[in-house]
Amino acid sequence: MGVLPVPAGVRAILLDVEGTTTPIAFVQETLFPYIRDNVEQYLRAHWEEEECQRDVGLLRQQAQEDSGLDGAVPIPLESGSGDEELERVIRAVVDNVHWQMALDRKTTALKQLQGHMWRAAYATGLVKGEIFEDVVPAIRKWREAGMKVYIYSSGSVEAQKLLFGYSTEGDILELFDGHFDTKIGPKVESESYRRIAASIGCDTNNILFLTDVPREANAAEEADTTASLAAFLPKLS
Repeated sequence: MGVLPVPAGVRAILLDVEGTTTPIAFVQETLFPYIRDNVEQYLRAHWEEEECQRDVGLLRQQAQEDSGLDGAVPIPLESGSGDEELERVIRAVVDNVHWQMALDRKTTALKQLQGHMWRAAYATGLVKGEIFEDVVPAIRKWREAGMKVYIYSSGSVEAQKLLFGYSTEGDILELFDGHFDTKIGPKVESESYRRIAASIGCDTNNILFLTDVPREANAAEEADTTASLAAFLPKLS
């Protein structure tokens, strides 16, 4: 692999996750299938819990907003008690989650439920976050050079912290100065990078954003953020 030096003037590194710090295969072949295969079981086990009900409520709200979309799956309110009514609502939630995932949607409602499911999987050792072998050495070099390192992913902040907290490299959360997800804005919109810069107290032109998605890189550059497309992490020369 070649060496791509960090441009002069960069004070903060902003990292994408999927395809940048973590193999795409891990997300596509481990994390997402875990949700599809276990969402019904998870809902049944946690249905009465407040957190689960908040997740369902957010999914129901999203379903209402999606009502005009082709194939959208509504989530009804429970109109009574009994196993049959519960079965009807859980089935609707499962079908809605599967529909959103089939379209690779990145709604906050879906990401929140996924994050909570992954939390349980990581904590029990069913899942470990995969990290490219050059990630930790590169981040350590950046930090030694006085740069701060942040994550910006479409996955929720909670999901990010789980991946790096229960990773194949151990708990590496201490290497990051902060985390951002789509609550600050979509990754394909330039305004999101301006908000991140304001949040961390840094000019956009002092940030280097690393991603494997051209549209994200273009949006960052529109905000005067330096962006680099990389299948691996560039290292300090």
